[in-house]
Amino acid sequence: MKKLILDEKNILLNLKSEDKFSAIERTGRLLYENGYVEKEYIEGMKKREKEITTYIGNGIAIPHGTSEYIKYIKKSGIVVAQYPDGVDFENGNRAYILIGIAGANDEHIEILSNIALVCQDEKNVERLIKSSSAKEILNILTEVDN
Repeated sequence: MKKLILDEKNILLNLKSEDKFSAIERTGRLLYENGYVEKEYIEGMKKREKEITTYIGNGIAIPHGTSEYIKYIKKSGIVVAQYPDGVDFENGNRAYILIGIAGANDEHIEILSNIALVCQDEKNVERLIKSSSAKEILNILTEVDN
């Protein structure tokens, strides 16, 4: 995964558990604050979650906007929110790591495939959940390309 779209400033650690829409809004705000999206994109992220869950299993959720909100993406970016106690994504599914993405053009497909490669390994997910530094999370998520 290209380090330029994931930076240590894009990673929030040890967040207190909150409802899924608050957690999605938090990841959207981080995308916005770091210049990846316009504020309207956050609504698209919440709309996506209402249509179909962004929980992908293994303790991971990947909030992102619906296709009609792509116009609010300024440049590709990814943010990570770590919730040691998890966020309830319904039906007993708890996400401990939320990876918010904004993919310009078709870059989101590459971003998603890299995340999937890392997160299919439960050991990597466990490392992400227990990480105590943004640098460590960055290294775990970018080691696919190394």
